[in-house]
Amino acid sequence: MNLALSDGRVNASVTGTGRTLVLFHSLLADGASFDRIVPKLATRFRVLVPELPGFGGSAAVGGGLPAVADRMADALRDLDDPDGPIVLGNGYGGFVALQMAVRHPRLASRLILAGCGVRFSEPGREAFRAMARAAAANGLSAIVDVAMRRLFAPEFQAANPGLMAERRVAFLRTDPQVFQDACQALATLDLTAELALLATPTLAMVGEHDEATPPPMSVELAGILPNVRLRVLPNCAHVPQLQSPDLFLDAMSDFLADAAPALAGQRA
Repeated sequence: MNLALSDGRVNASVTGTGRTLVLFHSLLADGASFDRIVPKLATRFRVLVPELPGFGGSAAVGGGLPAVADRMADALRDLDDPDGPIVLGNGYGGFVALQMAVRHPRLASRLILAGCGVRFSEPGREAFRAMARAAAANGLSAIVDVAMRRLFAPEFQAANPGLMAERRVAFLRTDPQVFQDACQALATLDLTAELALLATPTLAMVGEHDEATPPPMSVELAGILPNVRLRVLPNCAHVPQLQSPDLFLDAMSDFLADAAPALAGQRA
């Protein structure tokens, strides 16, 4: 089933019943990147997968990452969940979720941040600036190989040609201007000052081989947040929910046990 949220400006799919679990997708992927975990999660949760502003059927918003976070906060309020939704964000979606929690601290009941951090290193910032420049000059096709390398290790790409073809097509559907604006926002992001007071229970997860948001970023995040657990996922890169869905679900099962006890100990 599809939902129109935030006065019709946010498009989302919804599956299952129970506590609300919202999944924010990466900049380099779309909501389909959660397809391998949604069926299992939907046995215990009402799983909502929105298209972030500017992606798919969701209207773009000006004003950088704070405005994107505010738009998604409006969308989550439309859910009218008295317990507060659990929000999982992957990559860019994690940064949106984190910015949203800073600006709307009582909205989400829990956060799961897969491939996130407080800020990027200067080489990381320059990588975003370079992708934005290349996209502006030559379109997203000029950086599709770079994007796939940031999502998946070369060995995984070689072993999964069908999935890689699907992911390339999904990336090329991204609005080029939305992509450039997001790159510029991530290149300047620094949430260090805001996070020490964020009390929302948080699970920080990162793939051992994540090149887009390397493990030290999650380690730094876990060192600042006051109520956080950290899990490093072995042999995974930036989208572990696609690469190793069983491992991904298992890694967060304990964290979700309080919200849906029957999920604990179960695997996809």
